[in-house]
Amino acid sequence: MAELGTLTEVDIRQVWTNEARDFTPWLKDNIDQLNQVLGLDIEITEREGAVGPFAVDLVGKDLSSGHTVIIENQLEPTDHTHLGQLLTYTAGREAKIVIWISPQFREEHRQALDWLNENTGEDQAFFGIEIKLVRIDNSRPAPLFRLVSQPNEWQKSVASSRTTSARGEAYQAFWTIFLEKIKKQAPGLINAKKGLPQNWFNISAGRSGFAYSASFKSKRRFGVELYIDTGDKDKNEQYFDQLYEQKEAIEQELGSALSWERLENARACRIAIIRDGSIEASEEELNELQEWAITKLIKFRDVFGKRIKGLEIKSTAEE
Repeated sequence: MAELGTLTEVDIRQVWTNEARDFTPWLKDNIDQLNQVLGLDIEITEREGAVGPFAVDLVGKDLSSGHTVIIENQLEPTDHTHLGQLLTYTAGREAKIVIWISPQFREEHRQALDWLNENTGEDQAFFGIEIKLVRIDNSRPAPLFRLVSQPNEWQKSVASSRTTSARGEAYQAFWTIFLEKIKKQAPGLINAKKGLPQNWFNISAGRSGFAYSASFKSKRRFGVELYIDTGDKDKNEQYFDQLYEQKEAIEQELGSALSWERLENARACRIAIIRDGSIEASEEELNELQEWAITKLIKFRDVFGKRIKGLEIKSTAEE
């Protein structure tokens, strides 16, 4: 009979003495662990993001929907003060995805999040998450996230479907099947759990300000791209130019010519491959589009991923 280890809980303060100085930076750098629990693809864009005279611990966006995300952390049991802060930050940032993390949720605060999920719009989501630290025998401590409150996805999906157009329903069906396929072919590439009624789908490129995307560009055009938007036009262009210097090697590795779009009149930049494709196509053609997009996205990850990590701002100041 195989020997099994003993699982024990570790005092959270032994690892993260201070919430702002220790835990929040750790979560920012390890957001993928939270993404896996939530089934989201959150990209953190700010730490201590301003909301009037106050500051929310982390601000980001969900790449799948484009919605603003806020995260409020505690290293003690939930309290009324943090609930009030959470609502203030939600309104101040117009956040659609709201996450409250604590080692212990009091029942009245869990009920408050459940009530908010039941009584807000279908695109609004409140998550309550308990975090513990555990170890097996003498192993290093490991984080353990547990959902204690989350949206009723079925209820909100029903509500959303009542207002979705026929084209929106077609997009949602396309991305739902796309998600099933990409999770089988490239496990770990994406965390999202459902397709949305929109013409695009974003995937994290592993660095803030960078995303891979598949999208219907018009009624007859479909493409896959690397989208660069750090929020700073100069930075975007510097990153784009560094990649453009490697254009020949990148296109050779991809096996495809690309459209290099610096977008002088816009803030963002993109590097894309475009083909014919319509959401109004036959089922067979839509299946082929999905397979093509998945193949290209995997290649984009393999070719651009290592290069994105090495990009630097060419100035005396560090990024």
